[in-house]
Amino acid sequence: MRDKTQTNSAGPGDRLIRAGAIVFFIGAVATAVTMAPLFLGAKPFPTYMFGLSMLMAVGFLVAGAGVLRSIAAGRRQTRGASR
Repeated sequence: MRDKTQTNSAGPGDRLIRAGAIVFFIGAVATAVTMAPLFLGAKPFPTYMFGLSMLMAVGFLVAGAGVLRSIAAGRRQTRGASR
């Protein structure tokens, strides 16, 4: 029996995972920019730049929520198919 799910269809949680990856990447760039003056001996950036570095953690949590949502949807689908 063939699977009815198309390979290019977006499942539940996929958008959260993509958004989390983008936010994580932005946070990683902000962290690199914030840490660069410490290694180069330049004047440190303002405090809000360190706050932007926290986007890495936010992105990680958003992506994790997307993974958990995807797992929950898969379990619901499996339970519905087995009944």
